Amino acid sequence: MDKKRVSLYCAGFALTAIVIGCFVAQIYQQQNFSYTQNPNNSISVSSIASLNTITINQYTLLAFPPSLTVRVPVISQAVLNNSTRSQIFNYINQNPGVQFRAIASALCLPVGLAEYHLGVLVRSGLVSFIRDGRYKRFFISKRFNTRDMSLICLLRRKTPKKIFEVLLSKRHLSHGQLAEEVAVTSQALTWQMKTLKDTQLILHVNEGLRIVYSIDQSAAPLLEKYLSIVD
Repeated sequence: MDKKRVSLYCAGFALTAIVIGCFVAQIYQQQNFSYTQNPNNSISVSSIASLNTITINQYTLLAFPPSLTVRVPVISQAVLNNSTRSQIFNYINQNPGVQFRAIASALCLPVGLAEYHLGVLVRSGLVSFIRDGRYKRFFISKRFNTRDMSLICLLRRKTPKKIFEVLLSKRHLSHGQLAEEVAVTSQALTWQMKTLKDTQLILHVNEGLRIVYSIDQSAAPLLEKYLSIVD
């Protein structure tokens, strides 16, 4: 009986030692996880063990808060070894602020398959997103700051994009003139301008009973740059 107890104690001790050893090894690996980035933007990582076990289902993206932008400091090239993920990543890189359905449609991917691989890209930190109304708009992580991502999202909406384009070309327009150029009602333009006011890119002055709009010229180069991106 004593020998059986001793055997059980030894087996228990050995199992405990194995579990503790695995836990310590995992902590050590995480603490020593590192990466280097050289000028041509290629990145080498010291370990990718955790990325090899990524699993995700089609509902994973819904778990993130609506306005959350996911950012992870390490970019792993291993995630992009999959051709479908690489296609999605490159498409987002070329079309920042694109929404999910547009990605699936442009690449001719089934919705479930696109959702799965896009989820892996978000989980790995390669891709981030922000909520734009009922859409999630996707970006390459760390390429843009939050303000710029919000501006790009605005420019991907038809009417705000048209307003910015018209004001860039016409310089100064009254409320009525701008509504006519954009082909919206005066009331609709008033609603749009309330939204665009937060961008601080559009100036407005009162000239008698008229409101005259113009683009802040210090912000014009940035606006033109992002308009060229979304075209």
